[in-house]
Amino acid sequence: MPTRAWFPTYLYHEPLQRAGLDRFNAELAEECRRIRDYDAAGRKWCEKNYPGGYTSYASLNRLHEFSSTFAGLERKITAHVKKFARELDMDLRGREIAMSDFWVNIMPEHAAHSLHLHPNSFISGTYYVVTPRGCPGLKFEDPRLSKFMAAPPKTPDARPANQPHITYPAKAGWLLLFESWLRHEVAANRTTEERISVSFNYHWS
Repeated sequence: MPTRAWFPTYLYHEPLQRAGLDRFNAELAEECRRIRDYDAAGRKWCEKNYPGGYTSYASLNRLHEFSSTFAGLERKITAHVKKFARELDMDLRGREIAMSDFWVNIMPEHAAHSLHLHPNSFISGTYYVVTPRGCPGLKFEDPRLSKFMAAPPKTPDARPANQPHITYPAKAGWLLLFESWLRHEVAANRTTEERISVSFNYHWS
């Protein structure tokens, strides 16, 4: 073919494990809520920086060192991250990958998470714990968007790979990994139930 795709952006989307996720997620959701109740500093930070929602990102952001539940979850996620790094053809130069940050996100009705990226890491991701029907997914932005300059808009039926944005649905029990430089956001939760996820960053050293 005369036209070929180069410089692709990869997203990794896979269930955390093949069985036992309903019970695991129910227990994990309870722990996430207990962390919110315990984390007074985090709730105070969220009043200004994450209106209506809760995240432990600015207060308890190394939960794999704080909780045996999260330590076990870290081990499961790390296996997926290693697989993703291999699929990206990354040369780790014999070094190890390690989770650097691990935090809780709880989004009640109307809470949203604005466009951002994850500096000082190379792979980031989210694991979905509670996803009410109709809750928002994770929306990614084409990293070339600022360089399109005089390009015309895409056609309504453009192939997914040519869309300027793509949204992956939030699905309990599923893991979503991406390279940390890729900008993303979560639209406002229009459901009356809480959307719960945990997010994380990885570095190599």
